[in-house]
Amino acid sequence: MSNDASREKYLQYLTQKGLRVTNQRIAIYDAAFEQKEHFTAEQLLDYARVIDDSVSRATVYRSLPIMTESGILREVDIGSGEKFYLPITNNTTQVAQVVCVDCDKIFEISAPFMEWYGSTVSSKLGLTPISQRLQVSAHCDSLRLPGTCPRRG
Repeated sequence: MSNDASREKYLQYLTQKGLRVTNQRIAIYDAAFEQKEHFTAEQLLDYARVIDDSVSRATVYRSLPIMTESGILREVDIGSGEKFYLPITNNTTQVAQVVCVDCDKIFEISAPFMEWYGSTVSSKLGLTPISQRLQVSAHCDSLRLPGTCPRRG
């Protein structure tokens, strides 16, 4: 999904929900879609304030569920107590997440087999899947072997 298509989808979603399109919401959107790696709500607040210094913490925290519900952001929970987000920039949401427990980096890889697998196991039970995820926790080989990780810190 292109940035323009995502923006239009977000604006339409806001309108459908009866929410105002404000400069703060646009700054939050723009800040989120500038990111290439996963970010937290607090990081998004910092990024958005570079664009518009009037962006409030409350607006960021209210906007994230809206952006997730509208299908333009993916929410990732790695069990650390805080959620991470990433823009959905392609048409597939079938991804596996690999979380490095040493450097706290989240990697997403395409996992087209997940749709088939979810459908297959669900249909055996007479169910239809509505969502699924695959998340793997892993140790960093670079840190374990040479003792340094280029992604850490």
